[in-house]
Amino acid sequence: MIEVLVVDDDTRVARVNAAYVEKVPGFHVAGEAHSAGEALQSLETLPRIDLVLLDHYLPDRTGLEVVREMRRRGHQTDVIMVTAARDVATVQAAMRHGALQYLVKPFAFGGLRGKLEAYAELRRTLDGGGEAEQAEVDRIFGALSAPSEPGLPKGHSPATAESVRQCLIKADGPLSAQEIAERTGVSRQTAQRYLKLLERTGRARLTLKYGDAGRPEHRYEWATRS
Repeated sequence: MIEVLVVDDDTRVARVNAAYVEKVPGFHVAGEAHSAGEALQSLETLPRIDLVLLDHYLPDRTGLEVVREMRRRGHQTDVIMVTAARDVATVQAAMRHGALQYLVKPFAFGGLRGKLEAYAELRRTLDGGGEAEQAEVDRIFGALSAPSEPGLPKGHSPATAESVRQCLIKADGPLSAQEIAERTGVSRQTAQRYLKLLERTGRARLTLKYGDAGRPEHRYEWATRS
């Protein structure tokens, strides 16, 4: 079993990502952290951490600073960056500090699953030990090349999709398209379009609320909510 530490400053996002991890066979969430300090403390106190899913934007230090401090302390734990940071400089720095993968938010379960399955394949390859010919070396490096998550349909904005996604994750309960529109600043029609997309892909759950007039109101909540 691969033990995973999920690090994200948003507790709801951390909970969702942890739920994603638990759905992938062979992976187990050993703990969650919501700051750089908590992440480093978890690495010191938890019995075993094989992999850290690490956000870059943390309240006390950046994710890259966490990786640097991990290495300074002698922790060789593997890292996959899971973050909204898209600038090339951050991506390049993550590579130089030894991050094995870099997953850009927003993403669906399939995107993270692909990264985790690729990581598991890499571990299986390396656990074999021994010497490696060039073909074996190529296979080791190729194990990290997981298929990318399918993009959004034509006409859909990643920024709007992430805004609607975060709104659902942070909500205390189901929301209507109008409530989503008011919280995200988009039109009701736009909110409805993205909500239907999230429902079709299994990331949002549709419920019906009946009012006095008997006409049901469509309400949506994040599908991994317990």
